[in-house]
Amino acid sequence: MNPAAVAMVKTRDDLVRFLGELQADLLRDPESWENPDLPRFLGAFGAWIEASDAYYRNIGAEVPAQPSWAFVASALLAAKSYE
Repeated sequence: MNPAAVAMVKTRDDLVRFLGELQADLLRDPESWENPDLPRFLGAFGAWIEASDAYYRNIGAEVPAQPSWAFVASALLAAKSYE
């Protein structure tokens, strides 16, 4: 799944579509997922959110004051492979 897809997430409906694409990616290519089962995925999801300030600083972006639909999409995509 292309990380650029996150930038397209602006609304709740966009996030629903993104989740469908993320699910399709898992079904199509589970070997590309570091966290292919729910316990590992949820652990990585929480860990990424906790570390997200560092992520935004590392890419030279401002840390969001309020989460957006795109922030949620970023966290979901990161949980695919975050350790």
